[in-house]
Amino acid sequence: MGETGAEQLASMFGAAGDEGRAALLPYLTAGIPDPASSLSMFQAMEAADGFEVGIPYADPLMDGPVIATAGRRAIAAGMTIGSALELVGQVAVATAKPVMVMTYVNPVLQYGIDRFLETIAAGGAAGLILADLPVEEAEPYLAAARNSSIGMALFVAPTTTDERLARIAAAQPAFVYGVARLGVTGEQSELAPAATELAKRVRAATDVPLVLGVGISTPDQASAAAALADGVIVGSTLVRRVLEASNAERGAAALGSAVDELAEAVRARNG
Repeated sequence: MGETGAEQLASMFGAAGDEGRAALLPYLTAGIPDPASSLSMFQAMEAADGFEVGIPYADPLMDGPVIATAGRRAIAAGMTIGSALELVGQVAVATAKPVMVMTYVNPVLQYGIDRFLETIAAGGAAGLILADLPVEEAEPYLAAARNSSIGMALFVAPTTTDERLARIAAAQPAFVYGVARLGVTGEQSELAPAATELAKRVRAATDVPLVLGVGISTPDQASAAAALADGVIVGSTLVRRVLEASNAERGAAALGSAVDELAEAVRARNG
């Protein structure tokens, strides 16, 4: 039998760690630039270690204008939760890399927690990220994830208290998603200084992998984040490239080039 989703994530972090680097995990919204071309966008990001697939959602609280626009465009083009989850499976098969589903609590509740986790596991997903799930309400999701062998993330931010950080560590998520900058997703001019202190606090609290995301957009920022974490998520800058491309082929080319540069920066973090 092949690895379970949780095992895929553990292997990915382990392999990157053996090479003395962080894993690069690009984010892209399912269904852009259009549903038929979406799979090819992920295939273009060959240098990635895994992927975060965003399920288009009408009320994306954590997402800035670029990703929110992408979600609206995907929904208008006919992307649904069902078709997005089909895409997750296609990406997993086509790339043979771990795929994490990123969405919000409400769609999962509407789907049914157990059913949602069983569905993404059967479809080949490795992990789940729920952007608006506080640790106080996480246990039913963590339990369903364990039952389906899916690796689930929990969030920490610079404002997270030591008490809450201890609760998050005790929950033993597959990885901790460290919010590198307060606010919604989006491109920034530099990695927020708060990310360094946050990484130190997480490291002191738990040995589960730490992934930094939100506001990381350039190779220099990715390199700085990689020096602090086990994984780096880059989203808005990649989504923007797809939205701005005149056609799918150019969007894929732009993605491939950007991810190559990011991967080189992440791998050179100790250089």
